[in-house]
Amino acid sequence: MESLENALVAFAGFVWGMPLVVLLVGGGVFFLLYSRLLPYRHFRHAIAILRGRYDDTGDPGHIVHFQALTTALSGTLGMGNIAGVAVAITMGGPGAIFWMWITAVVGIATKFFTASLAIMYRGRDSLGHLQGGPMYVVREGLGRRWLPLAGLFAFAGLFGTLPVFQVNQLVQIVREVVAIPNGWTSEADHFGFDLTLGALIAAVVLAVILGNIQRVGRVTSRLVPAMVLFYLALTVWVLFDYAGAIPGAFALILEDAFSGQSVAGGAVGTVILMGVRRGAFSNEAGIGTESMAHGAAKTNEPIREGLVAMLGPVIDTLIVCTCTALAILTTGVWQGSEANGVSLTASAFEHALPGTGAYLLTIMVLFLSLSTIFSFWYYGSKCLGFLAGAQRQHHYVWIYTGLVLLGAVGSLELVISLIDGMYGLMAIPTMTSALLLAPRVRAATADYFARHPRERRALD
Repeated sequence: MESLENALVAFAGFVWGMPLVVLLVGGGVFFLLYSRLLPYRHFRHAIAILRGRYDDTGDPGHIVHFQALTTALSGTLGMGNIAGVAVAITMGGPGAIFWMWITAVVGIATKFFTASLAIMYRGRDSLGHLQGGPMYVVREGLGRRWLPLAGLFAFAGLFGTLPVFQVNQLVQIVREVVAIPNGWTSEADHFGFDLTLGALIAAVVLAVILGNIQRVGRVTSRLVPAMVLFYLALTVWVLFDYAGAIPGAFALILEDAFSGQSVAGGAVGTVILMGVRRGAFSNEAGIGTESMAHGAAKTNEPIREGLVAMLGPVIDTLIVCTCTALAILTTGVWQGSEANGVSLTASAFEHALPGTGAYLLTIMVLFLSLSTIFSFWYYGSKCLGFLAGAQRQHHYVWIYTGLVLLGAVGSLELVISLIDGMYGLMAIPTMTSALLLAPRVRAATADYFARHPRERRALD
């Protein structure tokens, strides 16, 4: 197991080199400039679409705009915002948060392009059902000679959307906050507890995902907004007590982003790489998984779904991740602590709210991690359907449920390295296809607002 862990750590480090950072961040900057900042100027219209003003149940697709966004957000909100931010601070220092913000700012434009393409180039699977996602964008938009690129995304997506990280961190926080203090298990010997809890999680996941994407959409449309509001209320409660430390936390983030003083050797490159890596894990802009959710939206207008999708990085990274980072930095628990991942975040909340903070965070982690697991099943099944045929993708339900158990007993470094490496591979076909097809998105955008002049006049 140790040799596998070392191999996966080396693999993730190799994939997440500076070329991938340039592709993700540089590509996002290109989309930002190429779109002439259009996505940033139409948030009001995006919210109107999200509220159902333009919904038409007769349009092709499986779920409405709001459910598409909440399904996509359920795949990003959760461990990336809670455990991922803690990992970023531990491994890259406070300055890594600044580079997470950068991925979100340029990610707004990236998501506008990738989600628009997910609708524009939906394709039929082997059963004739309409599907969306980067593999179909490559096949339908670039042609069959680019199929190896589509296959790369589907292969990496099959492993990158495994539930192992979410389950691992959920089991970890329940074990450390609830089970060990109550004597249900011990720090030295908790394999049996982890496996039992993993089996219970697997049973809940199976009950939901057997209902297909429609049930996932219904569950996430209720769960995600409630949990986001709950988490924001919880962090505001914490930060109210540490309000005086907030300006210093922001100053530390900005200073460390360009000095790397909190990282061994003062390596600014490490800060940037870790920030972009964790930012991509948090908001998935340019990774492509969220395009599979947006590709299932009921609409004939690709640009509408692109406008809806761009809200994701704002909610996910600029708001929720910032709240987590401030809670960790203002309470000071990140200094000299051996805790990592979700345990560090739990320490911050327990430090601010003794006796209740860690328990409240555990409740929220439970629901957000489950919502992520539900969405990741959908992504993985679509990748398997593309590779092996849609008539076989139903078998993934049982494989996925079994992998929940693996995540429950695996080490944090092993599972996060596996997911990181696969996320990096997924970004290559997603960003490549989006960059090549960007002129078609810009043309479709001009056509959309030419046909809807009222929206353009009202919003510009």
